[in-house]
Amino acid sequence: MKALVIAPQPFFTPRGTPFSVYYRTLITAELGTEVDLLTYGEGEDVDIPGVRILRIPRFAMLGDVKTGPSMLKLFLDIFLIMKTVFLLIGNRYDFVHAHEEAVFFARLLKPLFGYKLVYDMHSSLPEQLTNFNYTKSSILINLFKWLEDSCLKSADAVITICPALYNYVDDLIDDKSKHFLIENSIFDRVRIKGDGFRPGIMHGKNTPEIIIPENAQLIVYAGTLESYQGIDILLDAYGKIATRLADSVLLVVGGTADQVRLYSRKAAEIGIASQCIFTGRLSQERAQKYIGMASILVSPRSAGINTPLKIYEQLASGIPLVATNIYSHTQVLDDSVAILVEPDPDDMARGLAEALSDHTKRKQIVAAAKKLYEEKYSRPVYMKKMRQLLELLS
Repeated sequence: MKALVIAPQPFFTPRGTPFSVYYRTLITAELGTEVDLLTYGEGEDVDIPGVRILRIPRFAMLGDVKTGPSMLKLFLDIFLIMKTVFLLIGNRYDFVHAHEEAVFFARLLKPLFGYKLVYDMHSSLPEQLTNFNYTKSSILINLFKWLEDSCLKSADAVITICPALYNYVDDLIDDKSKHFLIENSIFDRVRIKGDGFRPGIMHGKNTPEIIIPENAQLIVYAGTLESYQGIDILLDAYGKIATRLADSVLLVVGGTADQVRLYSRKAAEIGIASQCIFTGRLSQERAQKYIGMASILVSPRSAGINTPLKIYEQLASGIPLVATNIYSHTQVLDDSVAILVEPDPDDMARGLAEALSDHTKRKQIVAAAKKLYEEKYSRPVYMKKMRQLLELLS
């Protein structure tokens, strides 16, 4: 089979790398499909055997593409549509795999070119318009809702990435057999063309080597420092236990320079600056090094529905995890595989102290977490789901 994958996003970039696109494309090619990947001009080419990466112009003078809806993305999508039509005229594709809003024009072109359509749905687009404060117009939101529902019904296959989204879509479509829940649960290293292997949740310039006190009990958070990640909760919680856990250190990996300054000031105000280290953005190799040194990992997220990609890697890590008891986490986690706490400083402090002191529980949740990952989210499971998808399309 031959497929056209359309990804309306930067690919591959230091900021917000689209892992779902990379892994879907990687496994599709490994399973024997010839793939053309059409994406924005921004980013670095990755080396995937059997995949040809095609780009629209970069338009660097317009700046970088940000997360969420924007006028820049709308402008770039015009060129994405023109390039798509050009490719469809010159090639015979068995199916088009459209990520996010690319499904809108892929749906319109489908009758003209006779391909099968895969809708890879990472989120509800009408909800994005609201969540990113892009518009309050009920007319525009309802238009996107109508378009989204039409695409879900006309697609030959639909992929969703978490149970919440899966349940939402399952209520909207009649043919449940075409609907696949395929979580972003694998974390193979990424090969950048001409640059060797580069794993990558967080890229960026390396900071000087960070000195971790010898024999420290290391609490590690790794990820972005956006407000919904709950870093305020984590710092306040650690402030409640830092004095009695004098051999502990909180290591916060990730974040922009402005975010690091903001939270460093907060740590100083709480009085935990001497036991709190902020790294800023690191290469994935460096980030993985510090994660591997952790006594416990923590995900203090305070809001959200989609399961964070890092949760799957944390399950497989062999390191105890403390996570907030919100739906973003509990779609995957329960009390048998993690120490779940309420998203407030008092309960977070309890969970951190328990994770550092209760060695029996640590062993139990680590063993259960690794078992859960192998059974439900590992690479063989991911490949099995993708194989079923491709069998449906063929």
